[in-house]
Amino acid sequence: LSVGSLTGLASVWASTLATQTMAEDVHWTVMVLTALAVGTAAGVVNGLIIAYGKVVSFIATLAMMIAARGLAEMISGRQTQVVSVDGFLDFFRADVIGVPVLVWIFAVVAVAGWFLFNRTTFGRRTVAVGGNLEASRLAGIKVQRHLLYVYALSGLTAGIAGVMMLGRTTAGTSTNGLYYELEVIAAVVVGGTLLIGGRGTIVGTVIGVLIFAMLTNVFTINNLSISAQNVAKGAIIVVAVLLQQRFARRSAST
Repeated sequence: LSVGSLTGLASVWASTLATQTMAEDVHWTVMVLTALAVGTAAGVVNGLIIAYGKVVSFIATLAMMIAARGLAEMISGRQTQVVSVDGFLDFFRADVIGVPVLVWIFAVVAVAGWFLFNRTTFGRRTVAVGGNLEASRLAGIKVQRHLLYVYALSGLTAGIAGVMMLGRTTAGTSTNGLYYELEVIAAVVVGGTLLIGGRGTIVGTVIGVLIFAMLTNVFTINNLSISAQNVAKGAIIVVAVLLQQRFARRSAST
């Protein structure tokens, strides 16, 4: 639940006057590293609270969602922080063989996620832990440490999203990533990942993201209000979950 707020916090922290000044004195990648560090650190905090503090993930990430958004507002003073570092702007506005850099970043992250999930021990352990914590523990997986790694990875990707948002909008604000947690859940569910855990694919999630991006564009072109868009997306989530449950019961019966 905290990924949207972490995206906003990362974008705000990376675009503060102090960070941008350092970026101009050293290199524009300072802004990128700052956003990634902020996202990862928040993810580690989530992981520690959930894995070692035994707090339910819903409550822990809900608390982080509120706290991260509040911290972003404090840092920015609820003001928009415009990016003025030329190197940063030039990089994220560039095209590679006619394709925007932001699209390439999305593709690289998706491919890296697919490889990690499908071709490494970490990915197989993630599926096992998501399916059954106790069985994973009995199988010799260090469940607590693995959960910490997973939440840290989630925070890292939220930091990447914050950087991409900075590159697209050229401004850091505490409202960046607002309600993105709902978009994320919707895309993952539509992509076939079970909310109860144990099954999911990166390819499915990417397809879910593209479906919702396409729907948002269609809604915008047809001048559908934000409220109506949220109602439609909420309905899609409910239908996707109902279909998941039906398929799960059918699989269990066979």
